[in-house]
Amino acid sequence: MPVADINLTAHFRPAVDGDWPRDTVTTVVEVTNPVTGRVWMDRNLGASRAATSSTDTLAYGDLYQWGRPADGHQKRNSPTTSTLSSSDQPGHGSFILAPDRPYNWRSPRNNDLWQGVNGINNPCPAGYRLPTETEWSTERASWHSKNATGAFDSPLKLPMAGNRNETSGSLLVVGSAGHYWSGDGAMSFTSNTFTYRRATGASVRCIKD
Repeated sequence: MPVADINLTAHFRPAVDGDWPRDTVTTVVEVTNPVTGRVWMDRNLGASRAATSSTDTLAYGDLYQWGRPADGHQKRNSPTTSTLSSSDQPGHGSFILAPDRPYNWRSPRNNDLWQGVNGINNPCPAGYRLPTETEWSTERASWHSKNATGAFDSPLKLPMAGNRNETSGSLLVVGSAGHYWSGDGAMSFTSNTFTYRRATGASVRCIKD
């Protein structure tokens, strides 16, 4: 299925005195899972609406490299660069290609990014953060099936937004798989949470702190 371009006008708050760009574009609408009791945003960061189907292109949203702020790199058509970053904020909006181990956009890597609502580079709106692996696992346990159907039928209505390859910057498995970051690693619809290559672009769904 062809991928429709998502044309969203981005307005990001610049990094000042230790701050960093957060997503200030995505509308915050809360949704609660009655089983887990947790409150989430009802759409992916960068999406213009909550998903109406697993392949709703307007609900796909952005694809973040793990640990980076909302600096523009997450846009599906952002330019690429092969120069790794030596700092937590690269200072540009290019998607950083990392074809070699450890497949990380930052060198040396920093494992402390995205940790908590005040975590460095947390791209979520105020009061929201990246979920932990445990929180994702708890959500998955409440689905009637651990696949794309269960993901969409859940209160979160997670779409199959695909990912962006860390080697080439190409979009992959769009409309056929969903990959979502946690603060620790990543989650897919067809497997348990796992550590993913951090230079890969994947979806972000924020949870209320």
